[in-house]
Amino acid sequence: MRQEHMLIPTLRDNPSDADIKSHQLLLRAGYIRQNAAGVYSFLPLGSRVLRKVEQIVREEMDEAGAQEVLMPALQPAELWQESGRWEVYGPELMRLKDRNNRDFALGATHEEVITSLMRDEVKSYKKLPMTLYQIQTKFRDEQRPRFGILRGREFLMKDAYSFDTSQEGLDESYQKMFDAYTRIFTRLGLNFRAVIADSGAMGGKDTHEFMALSEIGEDTIAYSDSSSFAANIEMAPCVNQYEKSIEKEQELTLVETESHKSMEEVANYLNVSEHQLLKSLLFTVDDQLVLVLVRGDHEVNDIKLKNYFDAAFVELASHEIVKEKMGCEIGNIGPISVPKGITVVADLAVQSMVNFVCGANVEGKHYTNANVNRDFMVQSFADLRFIKEGDLSPDGQGIIKFARGIEIGHVFKLGTRYSESMGALYLDEQGKTQPMIMGSYGIGVSRLLSAIVEQSNDEHGIIWPTAISPFDVHLIPVNVKNEEQAQLSEEIYATLKKARFDVLFDNRKERPGVKFADSELIGLPVRITVGKKASEGIVELKIRKTGEMKEVAVSQLAAELTTIFQAL
Repeated sequence: MRQEHMLIPTLRDNPSDADIKSHQLLLRAGYIRQNAAGVYSFLPLGSRVLRKVEQIVREEMDEAGAQEVLMPALQPAELWQESGRWEVYGPELMRLKDRNNRDFALGATHEEVITSLMRDEVKSYKKLPMTLYQIQTKFRDEQRPRFGILRGREFLMKDAYSFDTSQEGLDESYQKMFDAYTRIFTRLGLNFRAVIADSGAMGGKDTHEFMALSEIGEDTIAYSDSSSFAANIEMAPCVNQYEKSIEKEQELTLVETESHKSMEEVANYLNVSEHQLLKSLLFTVDDQLVLVLVRGDHEVNDIKLKNYFDAAFVELASHEIVKEKMGCEIGNIGPISVPKGITVVADLAVQSMVNFVCGANVEGKHYTNANVNRDFMVQSFADLRFIKEGDLSPDGQGIIKFARGIEIGHVFKLGTRYSESMGALYLDEQGKTQPMIMGSYGIGVSRLLSAIVEQSNDEHGIIWPTAISPFDVHLIPVNVKNEEQAQLSEEIYATLKKARFDVLFDNRKERPGVKFADSELIGLPVRITVGKKASEGIVELKIRKTGEMKEVAVSQLAAELTTIFQAL
């Protein structure tokens, strides 16, 4: 492709509204342009990368036995109402009405559509198992679109759905998709980890997120320093390693703590460590109030709390509710003399605490020497806190460390969550009606570009992995007005195309410095410079990833490139 008339609008400076490296580079190198907050156009270079990513995804999905379909982005509300998600999905679901006042949604995901398709078209166990997938634009009305195409309101996604007749079948389909994802992200050159995750609004159990490791990732990964264990911090279980002190219980005492409310403030004021304090937080869990107790140096994990109660809704109680029910400010809440109707649960670590400090439900006061069972009762103990760096790994191997990650894929075991509510049934071998057992598997195709650029760049620009680079080679004549350079460049262009190399030919009448700067910014794997030795049939070859440069005779160029790409 000749560069002179290509739409590659490069920028010298970082745009003011681009906060992260990938957003800056994709804009500066002319891969994307913003149309509205969270909505982007992919320019020719960006579109070529997307198509190559899609091809890798298709190859691995097809290899895993999945069949490609294409479902509508415009989805009737009736399907979402059948599944029960029309209301609970939240404001991220883009809703609209047609001219007949009929409700629709722009597809944020396609569980409802695929389930309705299968219930209408598949009636017998003989057609199962089956896995269908598509690559299609999705829409989510993000409250805060940010980081360019990493968190947008319109994005390209691969979503797949498996249908089985047994749990064992689902396990097998799930593993096939898990393995396919591992191959996809490996082929894309990503540094990633598969981590235990929460299914959120999707429903279902046994889920994994695939995370590209990155400092700008919005998710925290808890991983073992000595094993393969890795989990989203929301889902990482904490080892019950607490031993109760043999210290004798002391007399409960009400003490003055003035205006001090936070764990740090109270600990400093009373000259005790934070792990000697009890943290009490009031939550609204569906339609009930729950007082959650954790050690002062721990944090309540609302996802674990939600899962423990199998709840649809969990949030901290408002200031007004705390004042009304507990009679105090949030910083003075405690477990002693809790009003009726409030359920009290505690993290496992609380069982080992003796003579601790807790709120007194009175402004400016706390109790010291409080003890469970003597001074108050707990309905149940469970793992309700966030794991911390330095904790024992849940698999018993090593200690926990943290890393940041960008979610690039997610696999779910949905079970019969959608098939039962929407009537996706089949006849088994005995002629009995059974619900299909489902799995759901997504990859953020467009956000992969950001994840890859975050991991593959330097101070000069992008460094594309060879598998998805928009072109293989950047061919640059230093001076297109020089007849020898121009002629040799044309010959090289024709020869490399014939040898099946994808070449971007910079035939612009620009200064060499501009061409080289743009080449580094765009980030193609190999640059060929046709310069002063053109008359000798010699060109300069530079590998973008390593910076290695060498002179090569044109007669050996195709063979040399083949060797380089095999190594890359």
